[in-house]
Amino acid sequence: MTKDSTQALAQKVSAAFKDRELLQHPDYVAAVNQTIALLDLGTIRVAESQNGWAVNSWVKEAILLFFAIQKMEAFEVGPFQFYDKIPLKNNFVELGVRVVPPAVARFGSFMERGAILMPSYVNIGAYVGAGTMVDNFALVGSCAQIGSDVHLSAGVVIGG
Repeated sequence: MTKDSTQALAQKVSAAFKDRELLQHPDYVAAVNQTIALLDLGTIRVAESQNGWAVNSWVKEAILLFFAIQKMEAFEVGPFQFYDKIPLKNNFVELGVRVVPPAVARFGSFMERGAILMPSYVNIGAYVGAGTMVDNFALVGSCAQIGSDVHLSAGVVIGG
């Protein structure tokens, strides 16, 4: 993704965040959806290390707008059923991420290759680095940024 295309996306998202009426236009809805898809792929992040940490506020705005435009629906995963606005992440094989049932990660979160999710929860906008283990009953909150080779001990809650 080029810097210009990222800036154009950011401008649309921020404009829609300031004026929710713009969500009546397909271009603005598409910008929100594209932002969440890019988060899911790890192409963009909510926060980045650039001589200190910088928050991409427009990405956080897109997450909030995503909740506004998504409809509640039932998702079935094996014997489990969820009723939510955000679908579950499902590309773990491609990512090279080990996921132990019943770990759950929402679409729009990203785990680098080699991450391990024990029975845990990773929320939208979160980023989990390579070699990190999210241990039993740990929670990685929305937009939390976890580095590489970290062990989030059982029961830890990292707020978003």
